[in-house]
Amino acid sequence: MATLHHFQLGTETRRYGELRRMIPDISEKVLIQELKALIELGVLEKKSFNEVPPRVEYNLTARGLKVLPTLYQLTSVGEVFLEP
Repeated sequence: MATLHHFQLGTETRRYGELRRMIPDISEKVLIQELKALIELGVLEKKSFNEVPPRVEYNLTARGLKVLPTLYQLTSVGEVFLEP
């Protein structure tokens, strides 16, 4: 499931609200758990801004960017199997 977030992030920095809108079928609890797991793996980094309302941004680390091409290839393979 973690790869879904890689794909949604790509090389872009995303705010939490953007990720929620991009992945509408995921619960808030699961999204938060997945983001935390990716941060712990060193694939994702989180930047919090001291603003009101709070602003949090996520982006891939160098490690995350390194595996991104492989994740895109896996997506292509999956699409082949979904074809009728």
